[in-house]
Amino acid sequence: MTVLYILAGLAAIAAVALFAKTKQVDTGREKALQELSSMDVNRLSPFGSVQSLSILPLVDFYADDSSLQTEPGVSYLVRADETTILLDTGLNAKKVHPSPLLQNMAQLGVSEKEIDMIFLSHLHLDHVGGMKNQKEKTFSLSNGPVDLGPIPVYAPAHVTASAFNPAPVTTTIREPAVLKPGIASIGVIPRYLFLMGDTPENALAVNVEGKGIVLIIGCGHQTIGRILDRAGELFDEPIHAIIGGLHFPVSGGRIMIGPVNIQRIVGSDQPPWRGLGEKDVAEAIGAIKKVSPKLIALSPHDSCDWSLDQFRRAFGDAYAELKVGREIRI
Repeated sequence: MTVLYILAGLAAIAAVALFAKTKQVDTGREKALQELSSMDVNRLSPFGSVQSLSILPLVDFYADDSSLQTEPGVSYLVRADETTILLDTGLNAKKVHPSPLLQNMAQLGVSEKEIDMIFLSHLHLDHVGGMKNQKEKTFSLSNGPVDLGPIPVYAPAHVTASAFNPAPVTTTIREPAVLKPGIASIGVIPRYLFLMGDTPENALAVNVEGKGIVLIIGCGHQTIGRILDRAGELFDEPIHAIIGGLHFPVSGGRIMIGPVNIQRIVGSDQPPWRGLGEKDVAEAIGAIKKVSPKLIALSPHDSCDWSLDQFRRAFGDAYAELKVGREIRI
């Protein structure tokens, strides 16, 4: 009988905690929506253009070659004319040095000396170099020294360079901003996620001459619908391509805790029983079809194979596989 009382007590405590968390998420979601509706977004076009653009995935869940490292994190090397941008710094779950990011850079002939700026989409562990960085509000390229110069770092919330790469100079940018001619941040789109809480995230927009805007997205926690709405507010140019993560771990996740698909739980602003589902994927596909991009490449680091296949089927020849080592040229 005592064991039953204990179990009943634990169940009651869990129920109270879940109720409190659900109320917290409801409040956070409403606050994020209010912040979004009150943001003053000024048009950026015209903001220049670039002649050439390529995106080389350095960290992601699938690779083009078995000799390259993979993990459920993101880092892309973006080359826009003469400017080289590192978008996010991966996960490095095993805290190794050199990290999967550095190992892949070496394999692909990329030097850290090439990097002109770092753009952090958001500050979750799989984008800033691991859990320690997330907790300490820092970012790192590896769990050991990396010789970066005093290059600019743009992030949607306060972050500092870690002791492993201390030289870069960080700047918080919440409003849409032109970083260089033809290269812009679309600005923060706020969202409050179950478990992860307040998650400000931005995305990179590059205007390619004669083609239009290429959106390069970290996780898409903002939702692709809101990202495209923001792009419509900012740019006169059409959407040419959408590349990166949209976070649809619907039928399986890349980070599992036993049988629990943790990515599905943390990636929504709803409680788990109303979390991400097939309807969300269909809505995202519908939103993208409205802008008719010429190219879409979806990151597998946070989307299950079922979701990838839905996008592949929906966009046909316009869909490109996003894999480490497979360069996407615009």
